[in-house]
Amino acid sequence: MIQIKNVTKTFDINKEKITALKNVTLNIKEGNVIVLKGSSGSGKSTLLSLISALSKPTSGEVIVDEKHISKLSDDFASIYRRDNIGIIFQRYNLIPNLSAFENILLPQIPLNPNKKTIKLHVENIMKKFHIHHKKDVIVKNLSGGEQQRIAIARSYINTPKIILADEPTANLDKKLSLSFIEILKELKQTNLTIVIATHDPLFFGLDFVDEEIELKNGEIV
Repeated sequence: MIQIKNVTKTFDINKEKITALKNVTLNIKEGNVIVLKGSSGSGKSTLLSLISALSKPTSGEVIVDEKHISKLSDDFASIYRRDNIGIIFQRYNLIPNLSAFENILLPQIPLNPNKKTIKLHVENIMKKFHIHHKKDVIVKNLSGGEQQRIAIARSYINTPKIILADEPTANLDKKLSLSFIEILKELKQTNLTIVIATHDPLFFGLDFVDEEIELKNGEIV
C-alpha cells in the first residue's frame, strides 16, 4: 500500500544542507502495523511527513495506493490527506478553546456534512474511544490522556485508510501509554494501515506489530 522508493530528503538550515533521509526504500502492506524506531533526528518524523504529503522528497518516489503522492500539487495533496490519512501528532495539535466534540468535527467541515448525520457520527466515534462523557468540555481543561483520545478520534473521523502517529506517547505516563497501545490494537482489527514513529520501548516486541524498522542518521539499519 505504501512504497518508498530510493527517497532522499535534505533541508537547508542556516546555509547548511542537512540530510534527514538518505536513499530509503521501504514497502508497507495494507492493514499492517509498522513501528519506526530510532533516536531523535533519525528521520522517523520526516518519513511520516512524506507519507502524508506534508512535504516532498528531494529525490525518489512516494507511492500510496498506487498514487504518486510526491508529485501532487499542494491543493491535491490536501485532498489526498483529507481522504486517506489520519494523523496523531506528538502535541495533539488541538484547538484549545473549542470543545472536544468541535475538535473532532473539524476535519469534516470542508465536506459540508449533514448536521444530524455528522453529529451522530462524531458521537459514535467518541464512544468508541471512551471520551463521549467529555464531549462538551473545552479541550484546554482536559487531561493529557483525554486530549490524546480526542486527537485519536479526530484522526479517525474521515475513515482514513492510513493512520500516522508521531511519538504518540511522548507526553503520557506509562499507564496512559499502555492504554493508547490497546487502542492501536483495536484499530488494527479494522484493517487500517498504521505507522508509528517512536523511541518508546513500550512499542517494541508487541504481538500485533507486523514489523519494526530502525532508522539511524536517515538510513534504515
